[in-house]
Amino acid sequence: MTKQPIKPFYFDITEDEIEFFAEQSKTILKSGKLILGENTLEFEKAFARYVGTKYAIAVNSGSSGLEILLRLKKAENTTLLVPTNTNFATVAAVVRLGGQVQYLDMDETTFAPSLQMVQEAVEKGATPKISGVLWVHIGGVISPEFPHIIEYCREKGLFVLEDTAHAHGSQINGVKAGNLGDGAAFSFFPTKVMTTFEGGMITLNDEEEDYIARSLRNQGKRGMDFGGLHTDFGNSTRMTEIHAVLGRIHLAKLPQMLARRQKCYQLITAPLREAGLKFVSTDHMDNASQYKLIVHVPDGKTAQEIKAALAEENIFLGGTVYEIPCHLQPVFKGVCDGQNFPRAEYWCPKHICPPLTSGMTEKEAQIVGEALVKQLI
Repeated sequence: MTKQPIKPFYFDITEDEIEFFAEQSKTILKSGKLILGENTLEFEKAFARYVGTKYAIAVNSGSSGLEILLRLKKAENTTLLVPTNTNFATVAAVVRLGGQVQYLDMDETTFAPSLQMVQEAVEKGATPKISGVLWVHIGGVISPEFPHIIEYCREKGLFVLEDTAHAHGSQINGVKAGNLGDGAAFSFFPTKVMTTFEGGMITLNDEEEDYIARSLRNQGKRGMDFGGLHTDFGNSTRMTEIHAVLGRIHLAKLPQMLARRQKCYQLITAPLREAGLKFVSTDHMDNASQYKLIVHVPDGKTAQEIKAALAEENIFLGGTVYEIPCHLQPVFKGVCDGQNFPRAEYWCPKHICPPLTSGMTEKEAQIVGEALVKQLI
């Protein structure tokens, strides 16, 4: 048993960064400009540069970002293809907009839908008509089929939006998540790879969409931070200046945090590979956020038993991705009634996500890997 508990979450901030945050916050409070100021603007510019998009728009949550993206694509009264294995927020964004959801099942090798699943759903069609796909890079993993899915959807005249809540810094074929499809929404919730307390970021490459997105997050005030003219039916989904300061701090150190996560991923998975245990690999990617390491639970064992056994060894597991698929969530009762998604129903409760953070030591990562083998074999 490890003496110190190995926890699933770690808030990565140094004393110097805390001091910088405090000084910047003091300056903001004295200025009286608490929203839509220089910190928000600098955070947006830096984030766009990092992802490789032309524009980035800071919002108060990833959920708000998804809703704005769907508004930009005029997805009201259309059908969106959405993985059933995702967070509540992905599906809720479509429902709130007044769109219809057609769930997609998942492939256990990626925990995401396959190209074939997308093709079959498009060929089957839906009423109202399918306008696009709301894709999720689950756990920060970009499916190796995702570039082909984008190509297929564009051939069919469908947009592809990325839910990049887990995928900060994930990259495939030289392109980062958030710049692969037709728009993306990141989350900066406290448990994510980087955080702004609460918050989110939309990434886009279209100038007009950037203009409208900024209006939609600010009560529909086109081209104005303040004032009384409302052109679009927007909402108050701005990020505060103080939240943006923390975002700037974490974005600056994101490559460093990802490098530590990658090292821990390698150390944890090395004994899993040697033992022949299965997990969702990121080896096909240029870089991965390593937000979650998704490990398959072998037949004859349960996730609950393994979690309890690891806790006895002072190793604590966080949330999965996800234990209950959306089509089984009570809140979405009536969506895709009568349809079955057998792979999601089997694999959602049959996986675990061991601790994997930028605060782990290499020794802790090795301990986690060895403990997993002990409990999974």
